[in-house]
Amino acid sequence: MDASTTIIGQNSVIESDVELGSNCVIGHHVIIKSGTRVGANVRIGDHNVLGAMPMRAHQSALRTSKYQSHLTIGDHCLIGNGTVLYNGCTLGTRVMVADLATVRERTSVGESTIVGRGVAIENDCTIGSRCKLETNAYITAYSVLEDFVFIAPGVTTSNDNFAGRTKDRHKYYKGVTVLRGGRIGAGATVLPGKTIGADAMLAAGSVLTHNIPARELWAGVPAKYLRMVPEDQWLDNQ
Repeated sequence: MDASTTIIGQNSVIESDVELGSNCVIGHHVIIKSGTRVGANVRIGDHNVLGAMPMRAHQSALRTSKYQSHLTIGDHCLIGNGTVLYNGCTLGTRVMVADLATVRERTSVGESTIVGRGVAIENDCTIGSRCKLETNAYITAYSVLEDFVFIAPGVTTSNDNFAGRTKDRHKYYKGVTVLRGGRIGAGATVLPGKTIGADAMLAAGSVLTHNIPARELWAGVPAKYLRMVPEDQWLDNQ
């Protein structure tokens, strides 16, 4: 830890085997667990837990691994207040994680992505670069969001078609997939295993029960094809 160029707030606890880059600012009442790796020029707000160890209830269907790699936070990241970043997750450079957000174990977040206030990203997710996940979105375990994905406030995703019933459900857990430039409107719900194609759009308040092909706009409950996404909204035309 390069203490000469880093500011550490009051009542913060930094355990052993923590690597802390230069020119960091750490707020008050922050806990940084052993094994955490923090890059240079990182700003960490107050009341955060970095490198939290996962917990698993006895009846949980969560797949576990005996080995958890360390938490890695890339250079120039911004971490808000009251966040929890788990041991085994990785943040790329210039990621912003806003207040009260949670990023679980074995999850990676690509560079310059914004994880908004109160967002929960569960375990075993892959989040691409330059995505925007807005306030109170929920990204279920085993999901994949490619680059430039937009998730509006209050979006809910799911990974269990059996809603916790029957032993067979363990074989079919699958999160959602949003391909490059895909977008989901406010308050929409995406059912397990569904894919939203590149540049496709799911409208606000919709419930997605089928895959959306690339560059199509779907809306409704259940969501159905409405029209093609206008060319001026295609990612390559921005």
